Amino acid sequence: MSERVVKPVGRGFLFLDSHPAGCTQVARNLAASVEPRPADRRVALVIGSSSGYGLATTIAGLAQFGIDGIGIAFEKDATARRTATAGWYRTVETAALAAELGRDFTFVNADAFADTTKTEVLDLIAEKFGKIDHLVYSVAAPRRTDPRNGETYQSALKTIGEPYTTKSLAYDGTEPQLTEVTVDPASEDDLAQTVKVMGGEDWARWITALQERDLLNEGFNTVALTYIGSDITGPIYRQGSIGTAKADLEQTALTLAKDGFTAHTSVNGAAVTQASSAIPGIGLYTSLLHKTLGDAMQTPMQQSVSLWAQLTGETPLDLDEENRIRLDRWELTPEVQTDVHAAWQSVTPETIADLADHEWFYAEIRRLYGFDVPGVDYDAEVEVDVPWPAK
Repeated sequence: MSERVVKPVGRGFLFLDSHPAGCTQVARNLAASVEPRPADRRVALVIGSSSGYGLATTIAGLAQFGIDGIGIAFEKDATARRTATAGWYRTVETAALAAELGRDFTFVNADAFADTTKTEVLDLIAEKFGKIDHLVYSVAAPRRTDPRNGETYQSALKTIGEPYTTKSLAYDGTEPQLTEVTVDPASEDDLAQTVKVMGGEDWARWITALQERDLLNEGFNTVALTYIGSDITGPIYRQGSIGTAKADLEQTALTLAKDGFTAHTSVNGAAVTQASSAIPGIGLYTSLLHKTLGDAMQTPMQQSVSLWAQLTGETPLDLDEENRIRLDRWELTPEVQTDVHAAWQSVTPETIADLADHEWFYAEIRRLYGFDVPGVDYDAEVEVDVPWPAK
């Protein structure tokens, strides 16, 4: 047994430890936000199932749409000094939820980019399910080692053309701070490596591997999760190096769709995730957006329910002119963006506490690691050495 009191330790948006009971409750709360209902048996492979939109998609599929299948995550176990990662504890609880719901869902902890992982997962699909109906690709990684050539690629968070300076949100303790961050322009090599990490190559390799093993059911569809966002964050995100990779992801969807099945990217709305919080300006934008919308800001779970309804044929696909599923229309309406633009232009170090929903944003960051979750006793000792769910 390795029980101890776990307190938040870290700086800014990065915490070194995660709270097991808090992460457990986060997963429980996500499941409780949807209504289970009878459904035809469908089998899904979710690549990137332990955090952010991938976690929401997994739990929405299990809890409301009766999805069986396999989730892939890449998380770290507890050590003598540190707890396991938050995604580790969330996955343990998601597996418990699946069992309670009577779902047949297996979780694999491995590098999704590796060919050995593909072989292991495809063997599990063939053994447990025969074939799959859906593949959801939700991978956010800073680097990728290509198993075909052994080369490691590093993604870059940079602009294209010129340096760009943006307002950004930081914290001094719990107090919000308005800062400025300058992002350098990407080189051609930066862009190429970012596409290798965050583009569509690995997604396509998964599909090819499944096809070669004849593991796709008739009517199979696949979706890769992505983000566009506001023109406020555009120079760093959509028009930057990340945007180059997202464009490659979208082109991959168009290429995959020529193989006789449905393939799309799904454009999700803004949310507080471990990946998004690392991008300059995104935290400030998201906190201003929440201040503008309040409860009308759609959660990842609400959007994931909408995505599954479309993937299962319950509702028609909501496609834009570039064949992308749009789950973000609520964010990008002219009325909402006008209000957020006005707040962005007006925000100063003196007004940030009034214009930005900084308390909500800070609490959401802490909840990513299992802290600030209602109903959890943070003064009690908790077991940190929790085994990964058995296959």
